[in-house]
Amino acid sequence: MTHAHISTWAIALILFVVVLVLTKIGKEKGAKITSMVLRLFYILIVVTGLQLGWGWITNGQYVLKMVLGIVVIGLMEMISVRTRKGKSTVVLWVVFALALAYIIHLGFSLPM
Repeated sequence: MTHAHISTWAIALILFVVVLVLTKIGKEKGAKITSMVLRLFYILIVVTGLQLGWGWITNGQYVLKMVLGIVVIGLMEMISVRTRKGKSTVVLWVVFALALAYIIHLGFSLPM
């Protein structure tokens, strides 16, 4: 299950970049379709993450990682929507980068 979770995260990050690039170059239809696929991967990330963390729900660091994972997914969605609307995303990018870095650190440092 770990491989499925890591794979869904990796694909979701790639799709996130694709959505942003398609939005920036003006391919709105392609960005919208890719955004819908990305949302499917958000669901897969949450499902695989819950399956991985269900046995560790009593450990505070795993709960923190789960909550921050959902925050990162929310930030990805907010960045893509605000980019599509032409609004500023600087603060969201900073919080996203910090939260993603911390989640990756937790993911590689926790015993599971």
